[in-house]
Amino acid sequence: MDQIKIGKFIAECRKKNNLTQLQLAEKLNITDRAISKWENGKGMPDSSIMLDLCNELKISVNELLSGEAIKMDIYNEKIEQNLIDMVKQKEESDKRLLIMEIVIGVLISMVFFVLIFIASFVEMEAWLRITLIVTGFIPFIIMIPFAIRIEQIAGYYECQKCHNKYIPTYSSVLWSMHINRTRYMKCPKCNQRSWQKKVISK
Repeated sequence: MDQIKIGKFIAECRKKNNLTQLQLAEKLNITDRAISKWENGKGMPDSSIMLDLCNELKISVNELLSGEAIKMDIYNEKIEQNLIDMVKQKEESDKRLLIMEIVIGVLISMVFFVLIFIASFVEMEAWLRITLIVTGFIPFIIMIPFAIRIEQIAGYYECQKCHNKYIPTYSSVLWSMHINRTRYMKCPKCNQRSWQKKVISK
C-alpha cells in the first residue's frame, strides 16, 4: 500500500468534509500529530480506529486503503488487491521481526559469554566476580521473554500432521521443546503433537 497516496487522500477527504486536523483528531480521540503523520505518509491509521476514521471522512475502508475513491465496477478488484498488499506487508513485517529476534539472541549471548569469560579467567575480588556473573544473566531475564514473544507472533507454525498453520499461545511457545525455530507443540486443529516449523506465509 502506498502510504503517501493514502495520506494525501485522507487530507483531501478531511478538507472536503470541512474538518481541521484538530477537529478530526478530537472526533477520533487522538492527537492532531497522528493525523499530520498519516497525511504526510509517515504512518497509517491503527486498525482499531480505521472504521471511525472512514465514517468521519464518509469513505469506505477499501477506499482508504486504496488511497482513492473507487468506482463500483472495479470495487471487488480493489478489495482483492488491498488484501494481497496487506498479506505482503505482514510477511515483510514478520521477516523483520524474526531478524530482530536473531539480533537480540546474538547480542545477549555475546554479553553473557564475555562477562562469564571475564569472571572466570581474570583475577578479581569475589564480590566483583559475582556481580559480573549476575550482570551476565540480567539480559537473559529481560530479553528472552521479549524474543519468545516475537517468535510467537511473527509468522505461523505448521503442524506436520494436518499442515494447519496457526499462531500458538505464548505459554505453548515458552514451554515447548525446541530446536531453533522448530517446536514440539500440540496443534489446535488436530490435537496432535509434532515438531512444528516456523513459516512466514499462510
